[in-house]
Amino acid sequence: MSHLVESMAYVAETPWHGLGNKLPAKQSIEAWQTAAGMNWSIKETPVMYSVGADSELHFRSSQDNKVLFRSDTHAPLSVVSNRYKVVQPKEILEFYRSLVSAGGFELETAGVLKGGKKLWALAKTNQQTVLKGGDQVKAYLLLATSSDGTLCTQAFFTSVRVVCNNTLKLALDDSSGVVKVPHSTTFDPKSVKESLGLGLSSWETFSRSIKDLANRPVSEVEAKAYLANVLGDPVNDDAKPLRPLKTVLELYSGKGRGADMQSANGTAWGLLNAITQYVDHSRQARNQDNRLNSAWFGAGAALKAKAFQEAMLLTA
Repeated sequence: MSHLVESMAYVAETPWHGLGNKLPAKQSIEAWQTAAGMNWSIKETPVMYSVGADSELHFRSSQDNKVLFRSDTHAPLSVVSNRYKVVQPKEILEFYRSLVSAGGFELETAGVLKGGKKLWALAKTNQQTVLKGGDQVKAYLLLATSSDGTLCTQAFFTSVRVVCNNTLKLALDDSSGVVKVPHSTTFDPKSVKESLGLGLSSWETFSRSIKDLANRPVSEVEAKAYLANVLGDPVNDDAKPLRPLKTVLELYSGKGRGADMQSANGTAWGLLNAITQYVDHSRQARNQDNRLNSAWFGAGAALKAKAFQEAMLLTA
């Protein structure tokens, strides 16, 4: 369990990452800010350095860089360029205020990662798709940023398969599925919402895609070839261990949550969800904090994107 559990919050059922403090439904943005551990601000100060001998130390400041630190604990977050534009924890939650008040969106999880170096909030939309056999897939909107330069401010829609809480980013028109705001520019919530197109027009395309996957039966040979393409072939690539492929194959063959559903049993949709469950729930990680970070922003997210692309090739 992560050492940062106290810095996350959620409503309804325990989220897939298993972290956070539970809140009653329909809470205010201010209540979320407190429960999610986001009721602090990012402060900045010039970088100072010492010169001279021990007996005659002098301190000077850098004109090009600044230190970012937490207002509550004074813990350092990073050293960045003076051109770095900070996005405050409060701004991440405020982004959703108009969406929640207008209806159709509901904050579901929010918090900080790595002591405040990453900040995020996830809201449920009113969009969902039901695949054959009653397999529900719902749409969510994620907004995240960093205070250490490792992540630009970004917003994207992601899906959650209800039976197993597997997450998968939606591909938008630019194929990346992400609206990005670099820290060299000022974060403009209105512009981001306009760029996203909050009508979720991409959801219909995504829904058709996953229905095609659920209707595409795959043979044992095709399943193994798909997993080798996504994870690497342990026979021909010594750098790739056998364990991930074996684990995912077991998840696909019946051990995975929802693997026996009509939509997933012996289908391309089942193959894709074996990968997403592996990344979100089974892949080795030092703690759940790191697992969540990888699944949304790191190597895990990249692996799931590759898995989706390879799965769609099966329906071509």
